[in-house]
Amino acid sequence: MLLYKKNYEEPIKVFIRTLRNSNFVVQENPLSTQVYGELKPLMIFLTSAIEASFDSLAAGMIHLKIVKSNRSDYVPFN
Repeated sequence: MLLYKKNYEEPIKVFIRTLRNSNFVVQENPLSTQVYGELKPLMIFLTSAIEASFDSLAAGMIHLKIVKSNRSDYVPFN
């Protein structure tokens, strides 16, 4: 049994659009999406967004890292 669908990208795009439409700072690159904000409101938002996303899927996974610092102004070195 396959645990993925050929159109797996659409639920990811919907989830990222949900993040973009939030009141949090969202930064994207080809490998990841970072969301910045106060911990409690952000976790409440993410819990709701993840639940809504999972409700629309038969199977899914979210990889989440939580960092206690604001790195939204980080600029890579040249």
